[in-house]
Amino acid sequence: MADTATNIEARAAAGDEPSALVAVTLHKRYLLGSQTVHALRGVSLTVRRGEFVAVMGASGSGKSTLLHLLGLLEAPDEGRVEIGGRDTSGLDDDALTELRRRSLGFLFQTFELIPNLSARENALLPADMTGDGEAGRARLTHLAEVLGIADRLDHRPDQLSGGQRQRVALARALINDPIVVLADEPTGNLDSRTGREVLALLSGGVRDLGWTVVMVTHDASAAMEADRIVFLRDGEVAGTLDTHETDVQAVMERALGG
Repeated sequence: MADTATNIEARAAAGDEPSALVAVTLHKRYLLGSQTVHALRGVSLTVRRGEFVAVMGASGSGKSTLLHLLGLLEAPDEGRVEIGGRDTSGLDDDALTELRRRSLGFLFQTFELIPNLSARENALLPADMTGDGEAGRARLTHLAEVLGIADRLDHRPDQLSGGQRQRVALARALINDPIVVLADEPTGNLDSRTGREVLALLSGGVRDLGWTVVMVTHDASAAMEADRIVFLRDGEVAGTLDTHETDVQAVMERALGG
C-alpha cells in the first residue's frame, strides 16, 4: 500500500521505527509557457533508516522532481520533507544548504567528478566544505577499502574506469556519514556488469553497514536490488512492492503498467 500522510503521521505518533526521510503530500507545479504542469500530485513516502528504496516510473512520471524535493534542491508547493525527523519547511537557504551538506549524499548518473582533482580530493570535497576534513580523511580510509578504490585515490577521473569513477562518487556521497544517499540513475552510464557491481555495493552497504539509499531508476532489474520499489505514474504513487515478497515478473508488469 502506498504511504499516505495519515499513515506516516500515525506511525510517527506511535513512536515506531525511526525514519531517515519522510515526504508528506508533496505537490509541485511548473509553468510551461501558458500551461501549468502538475509534476507531483500529493506524493507521500517514508524511508526507514537502513532501507534501500527504488523509485520507478516512465519519463514524465515525476520521479526526478521527487528526487529534487527530497534532496532539498527545490521546495514543494505544498507538503513537507523531513530529514532525520527534522521538518525542513520554512528553513532559509543557508540552513537548507547546511542540512543538505551534512545529512544528504548525492550519487549521479554522470558521476560529476571534478576532472583536475584526484579521486581522493573529489571524495573529500563535502567534508572539506563542512569543515570536517580530518574526520573525512579518517572515514575515507575505510570507505576506500569497502569500495575497492584504495589504490586509485591518487588518480584523476580520466585515469579511472566508469565503475571506478562511480565508486569515487559513492565515497564522496558517504564521506559525511549522511542520513540518506539519493542516487539518480547511478548505473545509467555503466555497462551491465559494472552496473551490477555498483548495485551490489549499494545493497551490501545497506545490509551490512546500515546505509540508507533512495534510488531513482527506470531499470527493473536494478530496482530489484532494493528492499522496496515505489512506482510513480502521472505525478502520483501508483503502488509499492516489497522485493522480498514478489518476483521479477510482478515487478516488470507493475513497471509497465500491467
